[in-house]
Amino acid sequence: MIDEQQTRFASTPEPPYYIVAFSSVRTEGDNGYGAMADRMEELALQQPGCLGLEYARDAEGFGITNSFWRDEESIRAWKAVVAHMATQKIGRERWYERYQLRIAKVERAYGFTNTKASTSET
Repeated sequence: MIDEQQTRFASTPEPPYYIVAFSSVRTEGDNGYGAMADRMEELALQQPGCLGLEYARDAEGFGITNSFWRDEESIRAWKAVVAHMATQKIGRERWYERYQLRIAKVERAYGFTNTKASTSET
């Protein structure tokens, strides 16, 4: 079953805004990762300029976390938060086999919601 938290979309304003896309492959075992991820999500959402987060991870350990930011200054400020810097160091030592970070300006955003979708079985 998919964790409900993993299916939520961030509520973002009309563009422009920025996205930080963090793609990663985890190491084996939790090793404190779950608690750290919860703490970093809580801390990020408290930062000025943070608009929200979206994330997913598959059974093989590949995951993507998208964080949305008002501007580049907010992204730089988040990167400089001491607790975040310490967590990045531990992540390289303990939690990640590999990761890639991409930062981009969102110029356009649109979506779709199927209002006819039914949760009942036929």
